[in-house]
Amino acid sequence: MIAPRQPSFHCKAVVICMTMANPTIIQGGMGVGVSGWRLARAVAQTGQLGVVSGTALPLVLARQLQLGDPDGDLARVLAHFPRPDLVDRIWSAYHVPGGKPTDAPFKAIPMPGLRPSEAYLDLAVLSAFAEVSLAKEGHDGRVGINLLEKIQFPTLPTLLGAMLAGVDYVLMGAGIPRTIPGVLDALARGEPAELKIDIADATDANDGLTRFDPRPYLGNPPCTLLRPQFLAIISSATLALTLARKSNGRVDGFIVEGPLAGGHNAPPRGPMVLSASGEPVYGPRDVPELPKIRDLGLPFWLAGSVAQPDKLAEARAAGAAGIQVGTAFAFCAESGLLPDLKRRVCELSRTIGALRVRTDPLASPTGFPFKVLQLLGTLSEETRVFARQRICDLGYLRQAYQRPDGTIGYRCASEPVEDYVRKGGTIEDTKGRLCLCNGLMANIGLGQLRPEGPEDALITAGDDVAHLARFLPEGADSYHAADVIRWLLGTPATA
Repeated sequence: MIAPRQPSFHCKAVVICMTMANPTIIQGGMGVGVSGWRLARAVAQTGQLGVVSGTALPLVLARQLQLGDPDGDLARVLAHFPRPDLVDRIWSAYHVPGGKPTDAPFKAIPMPGLRPSEAYLDLAVLSAFAEVSLAKEGHDGRVGINLLEKIQFPTLPTLLGAMLAGVDYVLMGAGIPRTIPGVLDALARGEPAELKIDIADATDANDGLTRFDPRPYLGNPPCTLLRPQFLAIISSATLALTLARKSNGRVDGFIVEGPLAGGHNAPPRGPMVLSASGEPVYGPRDVPELPKIRDLGLPFWLAGSVAQPDKLAEARAAGAAGIQVGTAFAFCAESGLLPDLKRRVCELSRTIGALRVRTDPLASPTGFPFKVLQLLGTLSEETRVFARQRICDLGYLRQAYQRPDGTIGYRCASEPVEDYVRKGGTIEDTKGRLCLCNGLMANIGLGQLRPEGPEDALITAGDDVAHLARFLPEGADSYHAADVIRWLLGTPATA
């Protein structure tokens, strides 16, 4: 349990200065824990926008506590949370002094769902608070949090936790986040918020709404929260126009992401056509119409293999405020990827053609194409995929569905095939699916230990991974976030 402490959380009204210059570079919110607080802090300290990944934060916090919080970072920032009783309860439930035995599996946590338990909500709020607080610690730079619209169940408590820590930006893609601006407005007022959840096979009688009351977390007297700026991640001018005109609140800008970016990609427009290697074929219709986006009058940033000074200049010439960069930061020293994985990838980047990224149309149970780095010893190898026992025990990509009796169930195309079919899914939908939840946790050293061995990593990256060597000093096998910033801006290194 955290040592006794004096209350040190002070709430006050905060107003965004709308004349503040937009960042030139936004660091992408990659994967589970890859864009962790150390990376976001390093980028924010340079004056650019550092971003933490908001995906599966409750799981990340619970497993970090089971590793013992060896540096005391979590204990330090959680002492500032407005509900010490909640902190103590979670600390007691998950913290293992000195860390769990290396041969012991991680303790399970509640799974997210349409009606999440109080224990899950507490963990979601606290984990986002901790991640953003650590990213903002020790500097006055700006920090954002990245969420996926397709992962809906944890969204509301995650946003509140981030806002309690003073997050400056919320970035969201992988869907149409039209109602998120209104959610941010409600939470900033300290009022209950609701979010419509996509439910397969739902009838009109099922409203699919999940509701969340922030008031139990705001302390006494209650906090007045910052309403962060909202940036929607899009791939077309049509979607930008829809969000700008039909969202239920203010949209502050766009990140225009092309198919060369890592992680989940938007599917090609029109019928899905696959190449000879089984990858989606993108064509002229998938090139965003930048003049139409520029005419909306909102700032926008370009993303997807743009981590070059000339690409930054081209983006600015097209009217963009700057660029979003993911892959170059994903493999720097401050990212959450395991050091050995980063070292191997950086070394391979020195050899032309040694690194390849496959845009897999089936890997993700969300149905979105997902970029997978082809690397030995990871789930990019079919033999490892076939050897792995299918299991869905984390549940972040589960889909809610309505049973014939009207109750809600959950299924995932990556779970055991017989389970998925029994829940109304089709065998066809299970083919080629990978367990992103467990694979991405393994990337950052928090993978589960199974009876047959540890979970394998599953690395996503953009096509730009082949060019990481540009950041590596002669003879070195690593580089820093600040090196990427300097290279992009043409700023000489300081002595």
